[in-house]
Amino acid sequence: MIRSPRTAGRLRAALPPVIAWLVSQLVTWAVARASVAGDGSPVAYWSTAARRRWDSEHYLSIARGGYEMFRCRDRYANFPDVICGNVAWFPGYPMAVRAVSGTGLSYELSAVVVTEAALLGMFAVLWWLLGAVLTRATALTLAVAAVFPGGVYFHAVFPIALATLALLVCVAGLGRGSWWAAAAGGFVAVACHPVGAVAVVLLLSSALFAWRGDPWPRRWAKAGLSAAAAGCGVLWAKWLMWQATDRWDAYETIQRSSYGQGDLHEPFAEMARAYRVPFRDWYTPEGDLPWLVGHALGAHRPQLWVNTAFVLLVVATAVVLLVRERRLSVAEWAALVLTVAVFLVPFVAGAQMSWYRNHAQMFVGLVLVRRMSPWVQVPLLAACAVQYALLGAMFFAGVLV
Repeated sequence: MIRSPRTAGRLRAALPPVIAWLVSQLVTWAVARASVAGDGSPVAYWSTAARRRWDSEHYLSIARGGYEMFRCRDRYANFPDVICGNVAWFPGYPMAVRAVSGTGLSYELSAVVVTEAALLGMFAVLWWLLGAVLTRATALTLAVAAVFPGGVYFHAVFPIALATLALLVCVAGLGRGSWWAAAAGGFVAVACHPVGAVAVVLLLSSALFAWRGDPWPRRWAKAGLSAAAAGCGVLWAKWLMWQATDRWDAYETIQRSSYGQGDLHEPFAEMARAYRVPFRDWYTPEGDLPWLVGHALGAHRPQLWVNTAFVLLVVATAVVLLVRERRLSVAEWAALVLTVAVFLVPFVAGAQMSWYRNHAQMFVGLVLVRRMSPWVQVPLLAACAVQYALLGAMFFAGVLV
């Protein structure tokens, strides 16, 4: 079969994100191989069970049968008198899993397919945002992407990969001046995960740096309408919950009753509480632990330091570019806004037990990593690789939720 030079060029251009995805698989497999599961058995990375943790069961239950909410004592006599059910989790990811399961795959396997397809899409969209040209800077950026802190959740039965892909599509839509792509990406991000609300913030602020070819009234109209379209992801979620429970406030009710959430928190105090969560004491596996697991049981703590350093580097890079070049591209502005917002939201919302996986959505900040000096990129890559292994081992050992 003879391919035209143009087709061959396109295939070569598509290789870097595919290679980055494969490297991510191999690194995660190696971490799993060096870990043990919570029951002391070896981790079978290629199984669906290795990728499922607490919330995974709720996402799968939504995919199978939709939403439900009930008083816990109605089913479990010795349970505290709080609300049970799965209305604390958003529908974007479970509905994608349900759609894929229509092919005949099991729900568990469908969930992994959605996750891995979304991750491959993340690398592809990031590569496009980097200019799709292989240089030292873009190669190092893809390398950081393959071991991004918290990225083990990009392989898990969670909506993190799909939500991050949606944020990247939103950034790409703004970069291209495509209202529809930006709004669609924002809608999916919001529908997948509460942290996706940052897309609404981004789109509202986009009039300040995007749509530059339009007069100001049209810029504000595009910003407002795209933000409203993204916000409809919440309305869709609440409509599905109302259909199943006859309550519009089902999400808020279970958050208050069962998780003590729903109010705003002081972010620095919440950050300190999240840092002190004693995962090691709660979920340490029994028996002799592999070296990596034994040294990873408190990996959420260095994770916070690495995440904080990443945010500061992204902000510093943006400041340097503004001083030196007096401008950022639209995609760079969008990546800056999202990175800072994703970092702050879990602490404002009080996500002590899940901030480390929510922060994985700062992946969008890699758009600005391309503009960093190699003297910054290489140490960042080393720190991310070490932390990826530590948090990954913590995940596969069943210590993280």
